Amino acid sequence: MSEVAAETSGGQRRRRRRRGGGDAGGPATPPRSEAYRKLTNPYTPVKALSDDQIAHIHETALRVHEELGIRVLLPEARELFAAAGAKISGDRMVHLDRDLIARALETAPSTITLKGGADHREQTLGGNSMTFMPIGGPPHINTLDHGKRPGTFEDLKLMFRLCQHFDVIHALSPSVEPQDLANELRHLDVTRAQMTLSDKPPFVYARGTPQVHDCFEIIRLARGLSEDEFRATAYAYTVINSNSPRQLDIPMCQGLIDFARAGQITVMSPFTLSGAMAPVTMAGAQMLQHAEALAGITLSQLANPGAPVVYGSFTSNVDMKSGAPAFGTPEYIKGSFVAGQLARHIGLPWRSSNANASNAADEQAVYESMNSIWAATLGGANILYHCAGWLEGGLTSSPEKLVMDVEALQIMAEAFQPLDASDDAIGFEALREVEPGGHFFAASHTMSRYETAFYPPILSDWSNFGQWTENGGVRTYERANTVWKQALDAYEQPTLDSGASDAVDAFVDRRTSEGGAHPES
Repeated sequence: MSEVAAETSGGQRRRRRRRGGGDAGGPATPPRSEAYRKLTNPYTPVKALSDDQIAHIHETALRVHEELGIRVLLPEARELFAAAGAKISGDRMVHLDRDLIARALETAPSTITLKGGADHREQTLGGNSMTFMPIGGPPHINTLDHGKRPGTFEDLKLMFRLCQHFDVIHALSPSVEPQDLANELRHLDVTRAQMTLSDKPPFVYARGTPQVHDCFEIIRLARGLSEDEFRATAYAYTVINSNSPRQLDIPMCQGLIDFARAGQITVMSPFTLSGAMAPVTMAGAQMLQHAEALAGITLSQLANPGAPVVYGSFTSNVDMKSGAPAFGTPEYIKGSFVAGQLARHIGLPWRSSNANASNAADEQAVYESMNSIWAATLGGANILYHCAGWLEGGLTSSPEKLVMDVEALQIMAEAFQPLDASDDAIGFEALREVEPGGHFFAASHTMSRYETAFYPPILSDWSNFGQWTENGGVRTYERANTVWKQALDAYEQPTLDSGASDAVDAFVDRRTSEGGAHPES
């Protein structure tokens, strides 16, 4: 394996070379260690609004439920709401009173444990933890080698391997839709691939109870769990979207119920685009998002009090000339800050996103993504979904963009690490050693630390223009193409117990012979 490939592991292969001191026999500093697997955000969340303004938005969202209601299309969901005291009126409209919502918020956990296939893959969702989850759901993939095309199962497995390789990515997601697999069988092959190619927590689509139960069974068999053990702890997650404005459709309601009853995580994420499916003002869009999120959260708790549920936000503005979604905008940033405040106001973990609207892995994709990442980080997000690989407003996945995002995520993870402000680090003695007008390159303080002092990038090129030109003038997306291929070469498939592997294969083979399960709508 090349040295460059070894450097792309993002913490899997720690450097073990001895760090020599400035003179012979001098002290050695410990090897650099990238603490990327579990992240704690040390920064105080930014507030875009006062506590009173956040409380007013919450109060207005409660008025929406009491006075206007939300349309709920699944009969079973309406029955759960009605049994809890909600009023049902008109065309499947459900009116939740504030006491019912308050009771649901009391049972929803403020901190959630998400387990993987190894102890070091476990993630905590809540508090000041931050978990990075990759792009989910795009129908297309775009690579420098082949351009944009419909996604295949081989493309999805490629993305799973890349997500497994980089430690700064903490879970899996359906990073491209495998359109060459039949709809009724796709969930079986995709879930088995997650279990065999990675030991990170998997994603399961809420596409109807039969598919969900199939996926849960594959995960249970792969992890060697009893039914009770699986239901006692979260081993999988899904994302639930409302149909803004003010509607929960059949598969989303069913998904909330199925995941809650199985003790697995739902990330309740309204998709409220300001000026399109939500009021044109960001405060209005956030209020609608909050109201819809409260409806989904309440349903999950009615299905199973204490079920793990995350407050999800995906609010941005649109281009008012074309109606196209926009991301990484000032409105998106401020909306993220408000969403974080609202999530903390009701005491739930918060999910944000790394989104951009660029059609290529270019400068626009990078600066819009950085705006999104910083908005989530400074806003106190517990989950950064779509953290790596997103292009074209979420319609396209890109391995080059994934590498660009991994660089940004690792920089963010490094920024979380505490600064050393000891006397030795402050360096008074280094000043004694170096004469005024001199330099610190050869100082013992420098020589004992230089190999571990700074973050070593996997993608950035820090050479000067002349050297860069002599080396071929390789641009960022071209370097990213090389890095993801080196990462694939360095990928190591985790070992799945042979008995568990056989059990998974037997279940998938049986369900395939039975015809699988079609998505429900």
